[in-house]
Amino acid sequence: MEQFLEPFLAAYGWQGVALAGILLVLFGVQFYYYVFSYGRIPSYRNNRRTQIREKEPPVSVIVPMFAEEYTFVEERLPLLLAQNYPAYEVVIVYVGQDNDFYEDLLRLKNSFPQIYTSKILFDPRFPISRKMALNVGIKSAHYDCMIFTSTDACPQSDRWLSLMARGFLRGDIVVGYCGVEQEKGPKNRFMRTWRMMHSASWLARAIARRPYRGTFHNLGFTKKIYFGANGFGQLNMNIGEDDLFMQQVMTRDNVSVILTPQATLREKTWGGMGWWLNRLRYYASAHRFYPHAVRNYTQWEVGSRVLFFLAVLCAIAVMPLEYKLAAVLLLLLRYLAVIIEVRRIAQRLGESSMLLAYFLYDLFSPCWSLLLSLSLLRKDVRVWR
Repeated sequence: MEQFLEPFLAAYGWQGVALAGILLVLFGVQFYYYVFSYGRIPSYRNNRRTQIREKEPPVSVIVPMFAEEYTFVEERLPLLLAQNYPAYEVVIVYVGQDNDFYEDLLRLKNSFPQIYTSKILFDPRFPISRKMALNVGIKSAHYDCMIFTSTDACPQSDRWLSLMARGFLRGDIVVGYCGVEQEKGPKNRFMRTWRMMHSASWLARAIARRPYRGTFHNLGFTKKIYFGANGFGQLNMNIGEDDLFMQQVMTRDNVSVILTPQATLREKTWGGMGWWLNRLRYYASAHRFYPHAVRNYTQWEVGSRVLFFLAVLCAIAVMPLEYKLAAVLLLLLRYLAVIIEVRRIAQRLGESSMLLAYFLYDLFSPCWSLLLSLSLLRKDVRVWR
């Protein structure tokens, strides 16, 4: 080692040696995230877990509704009712004041007997959180195994429910993927890429048997799990049912991950980048309560990426030609690994046309993350009760 370092030190000085060490360490961190961590997603097989049930159970699909959402009733509810699964019900929990709309929901049962509806009267003095609505839905559900989704999410196939229900064969908690609906334009592609890569973080950890969250658009667990934890915690917050609560009940052996394009949902978007940042800020308010290991894991990918780019730029700016070429080579090797793994992840999750969008995400998401972090310095009054 000394024989190698001495000529290197003589040629580039201690600054060059230190910069080379930084480049190699940061490259190794990035390689670990994309190849060894996120790389588990494309090759994952759920049948590696022990089977705990003999056949797919009957399932209750619980959907909280906080407004008179006719578009959900007309466009997305029919997709839930058209699922190719023999035994299931759709439990709609309506939070509102419109009696006519609720009567319309009740009449749907005449044509679709698997629909069950509950109503919570909306009172501005006592806001109803999603957790409260879910609690009513859980108590109204007739089946022990429950899948939770939202009025904004749309199944991509009639096999979504059967695939999610199959997850209960190997776990009491089932997590799936929900992407963002596909539209034209760079803003939509950035949102889709952000959702895919942030989902890749918690999906990879769940596959590695270190789960810490799911997504409330595509999540399931049993009544035993729910009542065993005495229901949702953090009652002073309007959020946390898909992460803080799940951190209480998830273990190495009770989580089943479902990854296939047929089990993917798509979330409808209701605005542009301002709406997206506001939404991320709302749900990211729970991050400060995550375990330190989880926060380090989620933050170090972005942090190591920024530092790696800065180290490469430093090498290109001040070091000799051969040093510059070596730094650029490391950068190209990193992008080669990223291209291969991101393409495989996108295929597994049912995403398309993501590769070019990822390069924009790769460059600009650190700035977006910084903007999100700065916005979190101000308390979001919508989160707290």
